[in-house]
Amino acid sequence: MFRIEFLRSTLTRSHPQRISRVSSLSSTWYSPESISQADNDADPVLVKLSIAIRDAYKDPPLELSCFTACPSIRKVLPSLSVRHVVDLINRNPLSLPHRSIFAFFKFISSQPGFGFTAESYFAMARFLAAHKMFAEAQSLIELVVSRKGKNSASSVFVALVAMRGSPMFNFLVDALMITYTEQGFIPDAIQSFRLSRKHKFVVPVRGCGNLLDRMMKLNPTGTVWGFYMEILDAGFPLNVYVFNILMNRFCKEGKISGAQMVFDEIAKRGLKPSVVSFNTLINGYCKMGNSDEGFRLKHNMEKSRARPDVFTYSALINSLCKESKMDRAHELFDEMCERGLIPNDVIFTTLIHGHSRSGQIDLMKESYEKMLGRGLQPDIVLYNTLVNGFCKNGDLVAARKIVDGMIRGGMRPDKITYTTLIDGFCRGGDVETALQIRKEMDQNGIELDRVGFSALICGMCKEGRVVDAERALREMLRAGMKPDDVTYTMMMDAFCKKGDVQTGFKLLKEMQSDGHIPSVVTYNVLLNGLCKLGQMKNADMLLDAMLNIGAVPDDITYNILLEGHHRHANASKHYKQKPEIGIVADLASYKSLVNQLYRASKDHRNS
Repeated sequence: MFRIEFLRSTLTRSHPQRISRVSSLSSTWYSPESISQADNDADPVLVKLSIAIRDAYKDPPLELSCFTACPSIRKVLPSLSVRHVVDLINRNPLSLPHRSIFAFFKFISSQPGFGFTAESYFAMARFLAAHKMFAEAQSLIELVVSRKGKNSASSVFVALVAMRGSPMFNFLVDALMITYTEQGFIPDAIQSFRLSRKHKFVVPVRGCGNLLDRMMKLNPTGTVWGFYMEILDAGFPLNVYVFNILMNRFCKEGKISGAQMVFDEIAKRGLKPSVVSFNTLINGYCKMGNSDEGFRLKHNMEKSRARPDVFTYSALINSLCKESKMDRAHELFDEMCERGLIPNDVIFTTLIHGHSRSGQIDLMKESYEKMLGRGLQPDIVLYNTLVNGFCKNGDLVAARKIVDGMIRGGMRPDKITYTTLIDGFCRGGDVETALQIRKEMDQNGIELDRVGFSALICGMCKEGRVVDAERALREMLRAGMKPDDVTYTMMMDAFCKKGDVQTGFKLLKEMQSDGHIPSVVTYNVLLNGLCKLGQMKNADMLLDAMLNIGAVPDDITYNILLEGHHRHANASKHYKQKPEIGIVADLASYKSLVNQLYRASKDHRNS
């Protein structure tokens, strides 16, 4: 929390007591004696009231009911006004205990027809704060704000201004800002700060800190930055920690130029950027894919004698791995080790993932062995990265060994682990092993997801196991998962290759009913199936349907159809002639060549 981190340095120097919401409201201790006490010219009503309260307060702890039962209180009540109560608070001619005055204040405020003004509540709050009753003082200010509501800062502040120069006044300004902030009235809290500046009051440090903390959680970064600059210009204490938080906020929102602006302001304000300052900005640039700027900052960091740490190297290595600059990533890794920094599991995982994605399986294994040699234990993310790398490289035996070792080490594979293995074995043509892995998932209570079902279906289709593939598709649908376009198209292709174009069209209808819009690839699969069966009339009708719904044929579409027309233009085995057609990419050329094929076929039959 900003308030805890920042105020600790400013508060504990003068207030070593525990920091809490209540104690953070007091900035300077004022003794009760500094408030006006006895007065020889006191109002007689005020004196009678003081005596009555003293009489009622003989048997503490004080109950409000004791005021109701006290004859002296009942006698003085008709002549009391708000002014008398405020005078009692400010002057206290008989030096009554402060708790008795507060108890009477609560009693009288509950009486019908007796309404206190905001000034009255502030006077009582000031009196309580002077006697270290900060929570009670805060509760009175909260009562004022809750009654006044939103957009009340200007009117409430007028009541506060009337007390300027009195003891505990700074406490009241801070408390008002904090109350508006905690009740969610942020514009009122800001307005309170600006009014304090207008009247040339001391900067309400605690109020500003509390408000800044809340704004950083709720408000747009640009608004927070503008407010922070405003309070700094007013004299709010500088702190690099706050700059770092704001930089981090800008980076998370992808506003790297804003983060750079905050970083530049640190030096402008006469502060020195910390290692965290540099790291925050370096990480921001790296996540935006700008590792060059990250390295520039690293160079400046070294020039300013802020030594790069493991986080610095981790951010830069991660960026290089994402850019597939693995050689440079290893150079940076070596530099880090030479400087005595110990790489952590995050850096090793980053390198291993980078090698896996680049297909550098040997280097992936080498980095993994280095990691184990340093005594670091892989987590599930790293294991899954290794399994994925081996599967993509076709080394399914190594992938399976990693999983077996993972289980022996007491770590359970998760859905990603199993799905990666299923996909790897299906791509490798070993559907039976993939199905066995699926059984292991079921035994461990892990359900197959859409990716796993799609991998199994595609693997079965490649092996021509269309019945099993359709059974898996139905299971997938019953589980509430929708197949994607690729899965539907693979199924259609498998059935068409088996000569079952009818089922292919049934799947097309299901696909469209499910909200999918078939692509030209899907139509090409069906066209190819029709052409192989010699159903050229149906193929041309499907082409027309494509054109009518706006699906644009490609050169593969036309050449599938031309090949079909050529093959079936003449049933005679003696007709071998085929025009030189090359690649056809438009409808007009396609129709012209089809007509050419059939004219040639007719001429051949008549000769």
